[in-house]
Amino acid sequence: MSEQSAKPYLVRAICEWCADNGLTPYLAVRVNPQTRVPAAFVKNGEIVLNVSPTATRKLTIDNQWIQFTARFNGSSQEVAVPIGAVIGIFAKETGYGFSFSAPDDPVAALASSSGARDIDGPKLGDTVRKRPSHLQVVK
Repeated sequence: MSEQSAKPYLVRAICEWCADNGLTPYLAVRVNPQTRVPAAFVKNGEIVLNVSPTATRKLTIDNQWIQFTARFNGSSQEVAVPIGAVIGIFAKETGYGFSFSAPDDPVAALASSSGARDIDGPKLGDTVRKRPSHLQVVK
């Protein structure tokens, strides 16, 4: 039996925690060919998305995809992000959350190809106190 990634569970947990505490969950994504996001908002191959209930419609987070509809510059667009493209989830107001290995991170690729556990991934209890400097808030 293969071990499932904890990433989708952590993403769902931070989203729920944000909702319970009146915070805004932001998702950091490394854009790849499978990612469907508005290209105009992609910077340096990454995008940060507000995934709060007030910013999204029909938000679903399953073990493979995050999907929702949102408005960008007044136009409704469907967004689909493979879980593997998620590089972080954090609360906008506090910066608390998790960061994950980038999908094209050579250390993560080597670890997964050798069957080893992802040594750069989050561990239970790890938090990000500040947003990483390479992420931007997109409004």
